[in-house]
Amino acid sequence: MTSTLNFALNHMAAPGLSPADFFALSKKLGISNVEIRNDLASNAILDGTPAGVIRDLAAETGISITSINALQRFNEWNATRAAEAIALADYARDVGAAALVLVPVNDGSGQGDGERQRNVRGALSALKTILGDRGVRGLVEPLGFEVCSLRSKREAAEAIADVGGLDVFRMVHDTFHHHLAGEPDIFPGMTGLVHISGVDDPVVGVADMRDPHRILVDAGDRLDNVGQIRALVAGGYSGLLSFEPFSPAVHRLADPQAALAQSIAFIGSRL
Repeated sequence: MTSTLNFALNHMAAPGLSPADFFALSKKLGISNVEIRNDLASNAILDGTPAGVIRDLAAETGISITSINALQRFNEWNATRAAEAIALADYARDVGAAALVLVPVNDGSGQGDGERQRNVRGALSALKTILGDRGVRGLVEPLGFEVCSLRSKREAAEAIADVGGLDVFRMVHDTFHHHLAGEPDIFPGMTGLVHISGVDDPVVGVADMRDPHRILVDAGDRLDNVGQIRALVAGGYSGLLSFEPFSPAVHRLADPQAALAQSIAFIGSRL
């Protein structure tokens, strides 16, 4: 099964690196696909670096940009969100990114039955045109946190189908959020990207797991990343597995290349 594994690197794996150093790290690991972010200070996109500069830098390094992560609160659709979506979709198109990740409201609002489904459909209907016109795919990422307005991949998949969005949208299967949500179904055919990270803290309860607990996948992983990946691949998924650790412990690593290589080797050895 290891021959089917295709890893990617989210800039959150080494957020202190400049785009040039981040692309170089990916190249050294033999990874040719990356996700760039719009939430890292002093870095593209927040520092105003033109998309063409990042596009050319990636091309020179032999790197493909698979996504921009992310349009936040996408299912709280209003004039502000529309403007953000257009700006990010333009940047994604101009930087050569294949997709834009779409993250739902995650503050306890918009959770009512009926309300949350209506909000997702309204946002996806608008985004279908914005993204479709620019040739950018939308990747809907349900979050497993109890306060999230879109926890269920089934609800996301139904909404995508209902708005006729199968040509534009797919979902992100995040192994951390899938574990937290407790939803058994995995929807490999609707999955456009997989985010991988592990939790090995033996004390924290599932309901209390947060982004700072998310490390690189290793033998102590409590999220069953290996099992989730195995099920996705068995279901026909052949896309990218993108490392997205949020733990400050990972971000402080003196040698992220070695740590990432170890995680790649561990996952490969178990599949």
